[in-house]
Amino acid sequence: MERVDAIVIGAGVVGLAVARALAIARREVIVLEAAEGIGTETSSRNSEVIHAGIYYPPGSLKAQLCVAGKLALYRFCDEHGVAYRRCGKLLVATHEKQLPKLEAIKQQADSNGVTDLQSLTAAEARALEPELRCVAAYLSPSTGVVDSHAFMLALQGDAESHAAMVAFASPVNGGAVRDDGIVLEVGGAAPTSVLACSVVNCAGLHAQKLAGSLKGFPSGHVPPTYYAKGNYYSLIGKAPFSRLVYPMPNEAGLGVHITIDLGGQARFGPDVEWIDRIDYDVDPRRADSFYAAIRDYWPGLKDGQLAPAYSGIRPKIVGPKEKAADFVISGPGEHGARGLVNLFGIESPGLTASLAIGDRVRELLALST
Repeated sequence: MERVDAIVIGAGVVGLAVARALAIARREVIVLEAAEGIGTETSSRNSEVIHAGIYYPPGSLKAQLCVAGKLALYRFCDEHGVAYRRCGKLLVATHEKQLPKLEAIKQQADSNGVTDLQSLTAAEARALEPELRCVAAYLSPSTGVVDSHAFMLALQGDAESHAAMVAFASPVNGGAVRDDGIVLEVGGAAPTSVLACSVVNCAGLHAQKLAGSLKGFPSGHVPPTYYAKGNYYSLIGKAPFSRLVYPMPNEAGLGVHITIDLGGQARFGPDVEWIDRIDYDVDPRRADSFYAAIRDYWPGLKDGQLAPAYSGIRPKIVGPKEKAADFVISGPGEHGARGLVNLFGIESPGLTASLAIGDRVRELLALST
């Protein structure tokens, strides 16, 4: 049986960031990816927003890793020539009754170390975005958008330049936790078994299933799996805004907001649809419910201007109507399996936080060896 130092399962943005962090620390790293390329699921189906770190509970992993990851991501993009735009985001209250919620978001941002929000009156907000309707807003100047695929390619290149290897079409079909390491059964064209000193489960939508397939791993440390599908719709015609616009959050998430990609295309979404299986189809009829939500802050939206774009699925560990969960980065100190780190529920802001997540996993593994 082949013996290796460290294996990362999953070549999405988080898996690649983890592999890079371990390779820079001079670990021998192999990335096992079931698909034929990098970032084919969650990482290629998101809004590509670089989040400031505003919305997450103070002290949570999401808050800490988003704020640290944002700074690292901008620096990484500058150093590696990855395209991004620090366009800024407007958080808007469209009714007087929303003003307390807007102020609560500002206080939470301050608690998270995001201290650059700028208060705007309705007139000041309209001066920036003339087609916007609101009663007050905050501008988040450190929010941006990034070319997520170019970012992943740069992560892969950096990891490989530090001797990491990426093996595609290499699904992990199971394994076992042993005293001398973790055995993984790898499928594909040439099935094999490998014994690793360290394994990092970055399988995203499939992370719980993978953890549950490891014999000897305590099942009580595998959370339930829920899939939350977000549908996005593109604007037909010229984008009305140059900045991102986020209305006040609702029970399902951050509301139907507008993002502008690097090519200038405006997209609206996501709505939240709880599903039982992975399905990326976008139902054109779901756009009907978007119009009223969007017109609350952009009255100029015309009928028929929304077209289906794409959907993404978030790997949730809590179900509908439950309080949103934090990232789970579970190492040997929690579950007792030496050398194993499981990442569960790594949804938004996973892209923004990815470099910081890589550093966190590297530290966890360093403590366990």
